[in-house]
Amino acid sequence: MKRILTIQDISCVGKCSLTVALPIISAMGIEAAILPTAVLSTHTGFKNFTFCDLTDEIDKIKTAWRAENIGFDGIYTGFLGSFLQLEKMAEIFDEFGKNSPILVDPCMGDNGKLYSIFDLKFAAAMGELCKKADIITPNLTEACFLTSTKYPQNGYDSDFVGELLDKLKAFGNKKIVLKGISYDEKTCGVFGFDRDKNELTSYFHELVPQRFHGTGDMFASALFSKIVLGDNLENAIKTAANFVLDAIKCTLANESRNWYGVDFESALPNLIKNL
Repeated sequence: MKRILTIQDISCVGKCSLTVALPIISAMGIEAAILPTAVLSTHTGFKNFTFCDLTDEIDKIKTAWRAENIGFDGIYTGFLGSFLQLEKMAEIFDEFGKNSPILVDPCMGDNGKLYSIFDLKFAAAMGELCKKADIITPNLTEACFLTSTKYPQNGYDSDFVGELLDKLKAFGNKKIVLKGISYDEKTCGVFGFDRDKNELTSYFHELVPQRFHGTGDMFASALFSKIVLGDNLENAIKTAANFVLDAIKCTLANESRNWYGVDFESALPNLIKNL
């Protein structure tokens, strides 16, 4: 059985980060190994939450894995909250990712803005970590900050997206996935670039106007699982995008739904069926 190591925080309640990544990776028939970077009572969308930084545990965990000769078939990082964590991820990539694909999901912002705890220096440091990955999965906002591109507040066209992708290609990744591309109010798309094939693909689907926490984590978990299982980038993008859309529709159909995340659990059967 394949084994993916996913590294990000864990919110005890909140349907994001590790509580999303772990069940999705497992449902796709892959062992999910985790390295929590922090423990929160809930995600930060709640008014009250506790936070425990686990950065100091990373080296201890890494040392124990080394002693047990543990390896991974893929490494995937999500939200990382400090410069020190970025440095430690680079060390893990160098030691445990030499013969395995590495995906960095540069979770830094959305809607044209960085999250409040980040600044331009952090975006630049995240860019350096992205250069060490085989696959990166930025949304439009993150791609702009990674490439020092002004975010298009008044809309954009295919020329802008093409130029942005060219800037991302300079990072040298084997695969680039650019999420959240909308030319109109009805559709949302994902672009994928496969360097080995020198191939650019895109996949557009229905745009649901509501926004939910954790959908980026869902997308990255499903996409990377497909790639680790040996599928191509185009199919991985379609599978991940359809899964997220299906989960959002399941959520909206539930009158008693919560506000803090999507009912991805209801969409897991279809995800498994389409493997």
